[in-house]
Amino acid sequence: MPSYKSTSSPWQDRLTEACREYQMAGPVFGIVSDRRGGRTAWSSTVTVHGTVYRARFWYDGKNLNNAKEDAAEVALSQISGSSPNSSSGSRGGW
Repeated sequence: MPSYKSTSSPWQDRLTEACREYQMAGPVFGIVSDRRGGRTAWSSTVTVHGTVYRARFWYDGKNLNNAKEDAAEVALSQISGSSPNSSSGSRGGW
């Protein structure tokens, strides 16, 4: 697995804040991979209050933070009751 920084970003920060607001344990992120021919695609999951949310997209290994952002956006939209905004800009994905 490639190394990656554990840096926060806007969606991850918003999800962490929502967990605090709703008095839930903080989000726990996981990284998943899928071998595709000669390359590996990477994605992310995030567990919040016992529910696992999956990122919508697969990413190149250098974009693992984007995968975490995607999973955080999905989780936050479910927790807050809205649908994720698919026009939130370039994801630098797979």
